[in-house]
Amino acid sequence: MDRGLTLPVIVTLGLALLSVGPAAAAEADYAQNATQLTASQARISFTPTVPARYVDVHYLVGGAGQQNVRMDNSSGTWQSTVGSLSTGSVLDYWFTYERNGPQYDTPHYTYTQGGDNGGTTGPTACTGQSDTPDFGPNVRIFDPGMSSASIQSRLDADFNAQKDTLTAQFAQRRVAHLFKPGTYSVHDDVGFYTSVAGLGQNPDDVTINGDVTVDAFNASDAGNATQNFWRSAENLAINPSSGTNRWAVAQAAPFRRIDVHGGLALYPASYGWASGGYVADSKVSGQAASISQQQWYTRDSNLGSWNGGVWNMVFSGTNGAPANTFPNPPETTLATTPVSRDVPYLYVDGSGRYRVFLPSLRTNASGPSWASGSTPGNSLPMSQFHVVKGGDTAASINAALSAGCNLFFTPGIYHLDQTLNVSRANTVVLGIGYPTLVPDNGVNAMQVADVDGVRLKGLLFDAGTTNSQALLTVGPSGSSAGHAANPTTLQDVFFRVGGQVAGKATNSLVVNSNDVIIDHTWAWRADHGNGGTVGWNTNTADTGVLVNGNNVLATGLFVEHYQKYQVVWNGQHGRTIFFQNEMPYDVPDQGSWMAPNGRNGYAAYKVGDNVTSHEAWGLGSYNFFNTNPSVSAYHAFEVPNNPGVRFHDLLTVSLNYKGTITHVINDAGATTPSGTVPSNLVSYP
Repeated sequence: MDRGLTLPVIVTLGLALLSVGPAAAAEADYAQNATQLTASQARISFTPTVPARYVDVHYLVGGAGQQNVRMDNSSGTWQSTVGSLSTGSVLDYWFTYERNGPQYDTPHYTYTQGGDNGGTTGPTACTGQSDTPDFGPNVRIFDPGMSSASIQSRLDADFNAQKDTLTAQFAQRRVAHLFKPGTYSVHDDVGFYTSVAGLGQNPDDVTINGDVTVDAFNASDAGNATQNFWRSAENLAINPSSGTNRWAVAQAAPFRRIDVHGGLALYPASYGWASGGYVADSKVSGQAASISQQQWYTRDSNLGSWNGGVWNMVFSGTNGAPANTFPNPPETTLATTPVSRDVPYLYVDGSGRYRVFLPSLRTNASGPSWASGSTPGNSLPMSQFHVVKGGDTAASINAALSAGCNLFFTPGIYHLDQTLNVSRANTVVLGIGYPTLVPDNGVNAMQVADVDGVRLKGLLFDAGTTNSQALLTVGPSGSSAGHAANPTTLQDVFFRVGGQVAGKATNSLVVNSNDVIIDHTWAWRADHGNGGTVGWNTNTADTGVLVNGNNVLATGLFVEHYQKYQVVWNGQHGRTIFFQNEMPYDVPDQGSWMAPNGRNGYAAYKVGDNVTSHEAWGLGSYNFFNTNPSVSAYHAFEVPNNPGVRFHDLLTVSLNYKGTITHVINDAGATTPSGTVPSNLVSYP
């Protein structure tokens, strides 16, 4: 259907159309075009004004199947041919090119096969969105003009629906409680899949005279908080009713940008076990106490004081943290966090419009980003966001991304029949209320291009019943661009395989791009859940986190129960601050769980054999081989013997002495003893 075309019609667009991009380029820096060659082929061309060492084109056809191609240089014009097109096929494309050393990314262009004038249009822009959007039925927005009684009634109703560990842990309900700037006299008990957040630009713009509480709420909890997953609090101040706010959580329950005017209890009122946890960018004027928490990580915060330590308490950039005394008491303290960036967050401006604030990158950070006033950074209007809610599909979400929109996911469960492609630099994908992305028919749920400055925050990836190769991939294989000045950040991004459904995913998170910051993730192959969703041959998953990019930093890395290596780190110059792991419970027998080198079991954390630089602090791996207690793992950490690969403050624990871990790292460290006590190692080598 080529309409009789024999000669291509070319429309050339110069840099004057540029409006966005991770780095500014000079006027008339390049010309580009897309032209029809045949009924099924189009050629994309790129001509820089200054000769380039390389030009890559990235494109999607119909909003799916991103391709990344090194273009061919023909006398200074770089070209690539796209095939398998038909009349009406829409090509979304953009370029990465070198100019005098630095690398630049262009905005997106669109081309329609068989369209008028060759079908090329200018850079895409997000249009038709509102600055005061409808966030849908699962977002509660409170303002100080509402009565305390009416707000409390709504909070209590949501909590009663989300409270029960037996019935709500794998339910489909999701909710967010958002408080506009002002003061509230309420008590918010926080159940499963609930986000509580202030809508001020800074934490003290919203004050709760009361509590934002998580505890061992249910009789079935038996006083323990080890399953208090998937809930969050953010961006507000608390004047606790008793002087101390309680946040007794397990994994995937961040406490961010909170100003606690008093103490913070991180353990249940019953003093039962808890398995958290994460605090960042917060102030606690009184004492923060972990007491029965097995492990905890605190980043870029101010504490009045700290009390407690069971196995692995880690601090970076935290004023008021205890001294580095591992293993007695088991506290690891770094004076600063090497690189960090606070999370993007929703707020209301002075005119009542919603915006998303984007905090600036920090290096060698200490204390909250807002300690001296407002958090440095900039903001985007909600008119630049597509609000994802019930009724959206993968196609509609991809269309919004292709149109240049950022994404704001509201609470809900979203089934995806195609991969979500985040291909534009500086795209923000922000979720509240634990929006859950479920890939169907074996697709990968989301892929992020190898571009600058993408920010993902507040998402739960839940594997579907047909195996996905990966749930989230950052950068294609072989990514080589540097992003140190504007890295991609993954924050409060969580993964689940099994529990809700009999999910399957070979890998949960794959990071191929360089300089990525993984700030608080929990990748979990379920050890319990709905009937028929858990078992050695049921919710199959090899690896939780696979890092191939260089200079990747993980701050708060929780990975549990995968069937092979829990973490594989192949990139150079990687760093991890805090690691918590449990090996798979359900290994049927030793023969089913042997590493490729012939040793018993898979290490929890494996650094690739060719890595020459890697450093990690505060790492714990536990085993509980209750299906077959005769099973053992040779070691929890497997690393090259190289002076540039250094580990600090490691431990292993056999929970209830169900099986053993023979060594801590490589051949070093004692076998896990009985009594659920750690085998500690201060440093390696």
